[in-house]
Amino acid sequence: MKRISCAAAFAASLLLAPLCACAAPDAASLAPYFAPVTTPSVSPDQDGFLRRWLVLEPIAKPNRSNQGFTSAYVRDAFAKAALPGGATAFPRDGQTVRVDGQSLQWHALDAGLFDAKLFYLAQGLGKPTYGVIFWVTTIIESDREIADAHLAVGSNSASMWWLNGAETTALFGDRRMVMDDAVSPRITLHKGRNILRGAIINGPGLSDFCARFVDDAGRPITDLRITTR
Repeated sequence: MKRISCAAAFAASLLLAPLCACAAPDAASLAPYFAPVTTPSVSPDQDGFLRRWLVLEPIAKPNRSNQGFTSAYVRDAFAKAALPGGATAFPRDGQTVRVDGQSLQWHALDAGLFDAKLFYLAQGLGKPTYGVIFWVTTIIESDREIADAHLAVGSNSASMWWLNGAETTALFGDRRMVMDDAVSPRITLHKGRNILRGAIINGPGLSDFCARFVDDAGRPITDLRITTR
């Protein structure tokens, strides 16, 4: 499969909070990398990339270097920053969680590029840009069962991905965002609703990620609907 490089428990302390009364993020401050969601659903882009996401504001996780992002370290970091409600719980746009004394909000956003530029999202929201964990999630709706699907992801830096609550693929170590850097074994996209969740960790650097579904031949799967509610 062709690869193209791109530039660029806390569980006890994570509590669901009421919807935030704060104003929506300023669209101008997020442009051109993100825009608030304004339509019920979208399709993947022509190359199959998923561009609609609920993104949680970054969780501070200081790391002076990305060299230590081993499987054990990343899994432990994500376990300690686990989200409330279980692996298939789905948040609402504007909903907040409390993490280590921080009130963090979920944002429903459309990415302007195939790779979601998390660094610039954090910058636009006035949040930490380095030494962070981002949680992202979205709903994949399919009119048919797709038994030969594969999740293809890239991230800067390490990341893990779950489909319908099951770990699907992961990337560890200090890495740049590379399209299709990790491709999962064959998985099934169920007819109807599927929940995709990812976690990305980075120290210094420009955090971003991309994700799409491909078939056994590496062709993008585009007959899907992406929604955040």
